[in-house]
Amino acid sequence: MTALSIGKLSKSTDVKVPTIRFYEQIGLLPEPDRTDSDRRVYGDRDVRRLAFIKHARQLGFTIDGIRTLLALSDQPDRDCDEANRLAQEQLAAVESKIAQLQALRGELWRMVEARCRGAAADCRVIETLADHARCMQDHVEPSPFAR
Repeated sequence: MTALSIGKLSKSTDVKVPTIRFYEQIGLLPEPDRTDSDRRVYGDRDVRRLAFIKHARQLGFTIDGIRTLLALSDQPDRDCDEANRLAQEQLAAVESKIAQLQALRGELWRMVEARCRGAAADCRVIETLADHARCMQDHVEPSPFAR
C-alpha cells in the first residue's frame, strides 16, 4: 500500500489540497487514516477514488450524481440503470449547452461582421449589446458559476 501525504496525493492526482479536504468534508472521500502526529495518510484506494471523482467532475457530473455513482461503484452487484440514467441526463445537459454556445457564437459572428468603421456612437457591436431586440435569437444568460 502506498502511504501518501495530502500534498503528494494532490500532486499525483492534480487535485488541489483544498478540494481534497472539501471532498472529505462532504463525504465523497472517506476520512483518511492519520499518523501519530495527526497528518492525513492516503492509500491507493484513495488515489483511485479521487481520480474517479475528478474525471466525473470533468465530465460535468454534479456532486450528488458523483455520490450516486460512487455508491454504485462501491456495490458492484447493484444494477447500473441509475448510472445509465445519470449519464443520459448529463449528455442531454451537454447537448443543451452546445446548442446555446452555437447560438451565442452565431450572434457574436454577426456582431463582428457588422463592425463599425467610425465613431463609437455608430458602433454595431455596442448597439446590439445595448438593444437585445437587435439580436437574431434569444440566448440564455450564462451562469456566473460556468467555467
